[in-house]
This record gives sequence, C-alpha cells and structure tokens, in this order.
Amino acid sequence: MDLVVFDLDGTLLNKQQRLSQKTISTLEKMKQAGIYYTIATGRTHLSAMDCLTGHDFPLWQIYKNGVEWWHPTDQVYRHQGILDVQMIKAALEHFEDQGVTPFIFCIEADGQQSVYHPELHDHYGEAVVAELAKHDNLTLLPLEQLPADANVINISALGHPDPLANIVTGCNEQEHLVAYSGGGIYHPQTHWIDIHHHSTCKGSAIKRLQQELNADRLVVFGDGDNDLTMFKLADEAYAMDNAPYYIKDQASAAIGHHDQDGVAEFLRKKYNL
Repeated sequence: MDLVVFDLDGTLLNKQQRLSQKTISTLEKMKQAGIYYTIATGRTHLSAMDCLTGHDFPLWQIYKNGVEWWHPTDQVYRHQGILDVQMIKAALEHFEDQGVTPFIFCIEADGQQSVYHPELHDHYGEAVVAELAKHDNLTLLPLEQLPADANVINISALGHPDPLANIVTGCNEQEHLVAYSGGGIYHPQTHWIDIHHHSTCKGSAIKRLQQELNADRLVVFGDGDNDLTMFKLADEAYAMDNAPYYIKDQASAAIGHHDQDGVAEFLRKKYNL
C-alpha cells in the first residue's frame, strides 16, 4: 500500500488557494479505492482550513513543516520539536534587524495555542494578524508577554523575499534551528518564512506516519525547498511544472502545473481512478 503525500501551495491548491473540483473528485476516488493519502504543508492547521473546503482528509495531517499534526476525526493535535525562548532569541534579533514582524506560535499548558508578536512593521504583519484574528481558538498577545518558560512551536511571518532570505541565512547558522522561505505564487513580492526545531521536517513526519500506517511505499508531490526532505525519503517524488529547476532536479519526474490540475491528472493515470 502506498502513502501519498501532497504539499498544498503550488502543488495541490490552485491559484485561488483552493482545491479544484477535479482535485476533489480525484481525492474521493482515492478514498473509495482505499489508498492512503494526506497533506504536508508549511501552513498552520488554521490557515489551511478554508483551503481544504470540499474534501475531508481522513488521516493525520502534517502542518508547520512537520512540527504540528492534526487528526480530523479525533480532533487532536500532536507537536514535535518544541523550542524554548532562549533557542529563538537570535532568530528574533534577525527579524528585528530586517524589519520583519515575527509571529511566535506557542502551545499552552491546556493544549491551546497562543501567538505572540511585536509591534507590526508593515502591511505584511497586518495581513497575518487579520488572518489569525479569524480563529476564536487562537489567542494573539504582545511579545512582551511571552513567558520565559514558553513552549515554542515555530516562528512564521510574511514579507518581501529579500529580508526573509537574510533571516533564513541567519537562522540556519543556529544548530538547533531550520528555516525555510518561499512563495510568490499568489503575490510575487509576498513570501512566507517558517522557523522551527532542526529535528523536525516534512520528511521525518511523513516517514513516521508511514510506519504507523504500515504503508509499503511513499509517493510525494511538492514544489518548494521545504519539500526536499520528503523527496529524499520517498520511493517516488514528483515536482510540479511550476517548481524551480533545482526542485525538479531532485524529483523522480516533473508533472503538470498546480493551476491546471497537474496532481489530479497524474493520480488518475497512475492509480487508474
């Protein structure tokens, strides 16, 4: 039995950040055929909810590049690679130097999530706050209230690609951190950044899920830097036509464009759906 894993933005989602009707019908056919499948994305669970409208993914879903798991039936989270405040100190200094507003996601003692952030620097930070404020089960707090013993899940932000690239470089010099940046899919000058514990990634998360499901093979789809850890572990790794050349070079093959049902068309042929 295969475990099929999809990245979201630039892979399974179209340019409207949604599942197309063809993708939804293809996923339903996979479910009926008894094929294991799920998602692995840099998004948070909350930011992905609207994007997944139209289909209920039945298995553990992987968010925040492997740090956060969500089970849709049991309605529970699992978290891996928790950071402490001292471990993110240098990262926050990089954000301040580059004029980018960081959002620090933390898990509280009662299992709820809180997000801490400093004063907003620009419209990018305002856009993040507007999105996070939609969710009643998430608390937004000023950075000065971040507890010294906080359990930090990850740091994320939106911004212009140049300062985010500088932050990635600085954070990846910290041995306990890993940082990714990408985007430009929906707005060319708007990129995302995600920083979390180096022990966790999409690859390690889906490998663990494969073992729990006792699946024989891993088949993955992606288009960005944070998908390469999946590519390295997969039996088959497919890059989207819209992916950069260096991502395609690491793939088993390149398939169709994310805005032209590339994944759905490929799956229908591969599994005779």
